[in-house]
Formats: sequence, C-alpha cells, structure tokens
Amino acid sequence: MARIPYVDPENVADPEIRAYLEQARREGTPRPESQAIRAHNPAVIRAFSQAWDLTFRHGVLDHKVKELCRVYVSKSIDCHY
Repeated sequence: MARIPYVDPENVADPEIRAYLEQARREGTPRPESQAIRAHNPAVIRAFSQAWDLTFRHGVLDHKVKELCRVYVSKSIDCHY
C-alpha cells in the first residue's frame, strides 16, 4: 500500500490533470495509482505524462519492444509491479 495517499480525481480542478488521470484509468498505463500520487504535484504529473506520451504512445520503436524494455527494467531492479 502506498504511503502517500492517492488523489481523488473528483477533487482535481485542473482539467489537464483530470484528463491525465482519466486516461490512465481508461488505458491502464501509466499505472492509475502512480498517476494519482503524481497528481499531488501538478508539475510532476504534467512532465511525466508528456514524456510518457512522447515515448510510449508516439515513439519510433515498435510497442512490443517498449514493453520488453519495461519488463527488463522491472526485472533488473526486482520491481514486483
């Protein structure tokens, strides 16, 4: 369980941040729980979401290669997510 509470999207006034949270909920990536923590700091969720969009949604590599990279990094640092 996270030590930092999740931001409730219903309590977010900024439409851009609400859209990031909704997209994560709808698509499952980036993880909605992680985005709900990042939403505590608007600059952080904006920067992360924009980088994610450029890299994972519009990058030049095939999506399967990106997923393999995510799995590799996760396994190499013993991340259980």
